[in-house]
Amino acid sequence: MEVVCPIDAQFAEQIAVLLEPPSSLQLQEYFDELITSKQCNGIQVKPTNDYGKGVYADMEFEEEDLILKDQMLFGVQHSSNKIDCLVCSFCFRFIGSIELQIGRKLYLQGLGSPKDCFDLASEDQLENFHCLLLSIALGDVKKLTTVANLVHMLIGTYAILYFVLEKGQKSLSKKALSRFIEHANETNDIFLLAAKAISSTILKYRKLKAAHNKEKEKNHIAEVLGNHNFSLLLKAWKPLSMGYKRRWWDCIALPDDVDACDEAAFRMQIRQLAFESLELLKDAIIDEECLPLFSLEIYGHIIGMFELNNLDLVVASPVEDYFLYIDDLPEPEKKEVDEITQPFLDALGEDYSVCCQGTAFFALQSCMNHSCCPTAKAFKRDEDRDGQATILASRPIKKGEEITISYIDEELPFEERQALLADYGFRCKCLKCIQEQP
Repeated sequence: MEVVCPIDAQFAEQIAVLLEPPSSLQLQEYFDELITSKQCNGIQVKPTNDYGKGVYADMEFEEEDLILKDQMLFGVQHSSNKIDCLVCSFCFRFIGSIELQIGRKLYLQGLGSPKDCFDLASEDQLENFHCLLLSIALGDVKKLTTVANLVHMLIGTYAILYFVLEKGQKSLSKKALSRFIEHANETNDIFLLAAKAISSTILKYRKLKAAHNKEKEKNHIAEVLGNHNFSLLLKAWKPLSMGYKRRWWDCIALPDDVDACDEAAFRMQIRQLAFESLELLKDAIIDEECLPLFSLEIYGHIIGMFELNNLDLVVASPVEDYFLYIDDLPEPEKKEVDEITQPFLDALGEDYSVCCQGTAFFALQSCMNHSCCPTAKAFKRDEDRDGQATILASRPIKKGEEITISYIDEELPFEERQALLADYGFRCKCLKCIQEQP
């Protein structure tokens, strides 16, 4: 039986407007402004004939030159990775001392795998954390430094979503939010990315509305009935409107163990899974003024956008540097230090240093098209210690040339590459593919 989301029917017109692809002019203006604000000198986002938009060099680059460092719009650490890595839920940089990183990992290894670090946080911590998040939302960053340890000791998913809860709903919504997170951890953590996107849009809407009401009062403007609230929601939604989208259950790749004759049933199951996740999210953070965001159509397109455009999130752990530093110490200093550190290294085992791993969506990097002979690559240098996307030139790039990356292992045979790229909804026609096709 097909699932039905009442919000889809109730707000069909508004949902269609939210999902309408931006015009070429809107895309150009948005990305020009974004590049200027991020001071990403040397690149342009322009329309392309085949793929909607692409990133082009606005200057010459030599091989290994840094082309772009792009701060993510939304990112999430894999739940299985949270035991090994204590990171900031905003920038994904490792936080705290080396002793804290090692001690926390050993402690959690002794406990086993907790369902979620939310379970480890006390009620008082969550109350303080809620106040902190509200202050950050209002721009009061001073409190961020005074309680940074509390912020970072709590897991990011709960943190990002918790601030959108109404104060009078907290006791009920925290339980609902916990159920949503548990469902995502058990099924697909891409739901957490979608929840962050919706939460962020709600927060932007609220800030825009507050500013609008303040300006109205300042100028003694009488309230006029109209669609100004939806206009503000559209403005808050703008960063998400710029990404290429398809519904998740339409674009997700068919698993190898699913027969082609069962494809329709499989895609219906995926739609049902998204609906279950959305219902749990609505129980936790629904906002009556932003109801179109909680439609299954919107939810499916947000997840589909991440499925088609996300980038692996990897940040190297400082724990490895710590033990490498000890290993390079001169004798007899090394022997003296080894007597203290070796028991910890033995207790940690072979996986003594694990990278922070997750998935993220980047506004500018996601505009880069694929090529099996790419001009650039996503590659972290030794100095890149946070969750930003780092794009380096793979070879010299001329001004005006398109900057492309590979979505897959470009060393695979032609047919395997094309099969993998079919998951993204296109057939590659780069020079390498043209030369290798049968």
